[in-house]
Amino acid sequence: MNKIPKYWNEAKKALSRKDPVMRKIIKKYKNGFMSSRNDPFFSLCRTIVGQQISIKAADSIWSKFEKKCKNKIIPNKVIKLSTKSLRSAGLSRQKISYLKNIAESFKNKSFNVKALKKMSDDQAINYIIQLKGLGVWSAQMFLMFNLNRPDIYPTKDIGLIRAISKNYKKTYPPSERFLKKLSKLHAGYRSVFTWYMWKSIDPVDVEY
Repeated sequence: MNKIPKYWNEAKKALSRKDPVMRKIIKKYKNGFMSSRNDPFFSLCRTIVGQQISIKAADSIWSKFEKKCKNKIIPNKVIKLSTKSLRSAGLSRQKISYLKNIAESFKNKSFNVKALKKMSDDQAINYIIQLKGLGVWSAQMFLMFNLNRPDIYPTKDIGLIRAISKNYKKTYPPSERFLKKLSKLHAGYRSVFTWYMWKSIDPVDVEY
């Protein structure tokens, strides 16, 4: 889980070379990196729990959810838990239905995780969003944190947009034109750029 991605050090050099704002942030958080969890089901459940709520709220609900699962986040455990039990962990009925659906898809193997490794980023996103409850943002988080893809740019992520506004001294939200400018500047390593943007406004590592 805590293995540094192969591209990370090269990415840091490239981002620092092209962008003085990034150079400063990378220098401040030079020892950090995006950790990967080799557990697809865990990652997707974590993403569902984290949808549309703050990191703090997500961490609190996730902690309760883990206890309900007796610290074993596996499809069978999630399928067996009652709606009442999951509601008491702070999960909405909608998120519960999404978690149950993902658990069933993993159990009956209708969702093929191994196939994702051979897909391009766009192909993988289109495949993942076929699962009920997973949109483009959720798919992007999975590609970043489970598959360790280096070039994901989740512009619908509130934390990323906030960080860009703050670090580049732009009004919130920054213009599409400016987001595209950054995208072009850091193409190839936009996952790394995103991770450092998050880090700059919240020192607690983002994990999915």
